[in-house]
Amino acid sequence: KGAAMNPLYPAAVELQDFCHQQGWKCCLIGGLAVLRWGRPRLTQDIDLSLLTGFGDEERFVDRLLSQFEPRRSDAREFALDVRVLLLRASNGTYADVALAGLPVEEQMINRATEFQYAPGVRLQTASAEDLIVMKAFASRPRDWIDIEGILVKQRGALDWKHIFSALTPLCELKEAPEIVEQLERARQQVDAMDG
Repeated sequence: KGAAMNPLYPAAVELQDFCHQQGWKCCLIGGLAVLRWGRPRLTQDIDLSLLTGFGDEERFVDRLLSQFEPRRSDAREFALDVRVLLLRASNGTYADVALAGLPVEEQMINRATEFQYAPGVRLQTASAEDLIVMKAFASRPRDWIDIEGILVKQRGALDWKHIFSALTPLCELKEAPEIVEQLERARQQVDAMDG
């Protein structure tokens, strides 16, 4: 019963359905995707990756802003500048829509699969592997906690070849090879655990 009451679910369905009605490709990343693959954690907003490519972002942003309320007065300019559109769903839930255009983002969205969170709540989420790649790349303390939860819950089921082949070039671009090393250490720690 508790799951049905979670305001994130109707908000995520609303946003996803709107994108699909436009014929757009998208998937959940962030807390709701972590809930599918890892350890549940408190999350108050929706993180959606929307495939916009490069050069036509305004069309996507304007269509979303015609349907959803912005969370800041300069939301349109902010989105076109930093590639994240800050919205509010009709029930007030915060949604961050990342404007995806990189090949690795497109691959993630194309690999996304549907998951039923609750009756009537079917959402496309990034794969466990792609979620690990995105979170390792972002590399905030909370991301590493999420990664550890995914590694524990998905132990023995992850495609490590995909993870490292996607993450390594990103980290080279960022000039942060230590991220790949940190992920390898996290993998070894989980693999060494009993059970």
